[in-house]
Amino acid sequence: MGERKIRRKFTAEQKAAVLRRHLQDKVPVSDLCDEYKIQPSVFYGWQRQLLENMTTALENNRGRRSRDNRECRLESKIEALESRLAKKDNVIAEISEEYVRLKKALGEL
Repeated sequence: MGERKIRRKFTAEQKAAVLRRHLQDKVPVSDLCDEYKIQPSVFYGWQRQLLENMTTALENNRGRRSRDNRECRLESKIEALESRLAKKDNVIAEISEEYVRLKKALGEL
């Protein structure tokens, strides 16, 4: 039977370096694929991913600030919800304790 190939993992930096060599240095895709022992479909997948996410890389500070503001708002909302949940847990615990006391007082426990 044929030998089983081990799947290699490329880091984001390695992928960027391969793509950079093609885009800046004009190294042909076939040469890069031979050198890194990857299929052309893998290379073009990386290239597609790069192009789809290009706007994120090109966002100005305003875009980053709005994302940071959104993260801050979400974190504040999480903190508020966690606080409300903790208060509800405390109320449930108090009611449960009172319920047990009443049952004991009535001789049901």
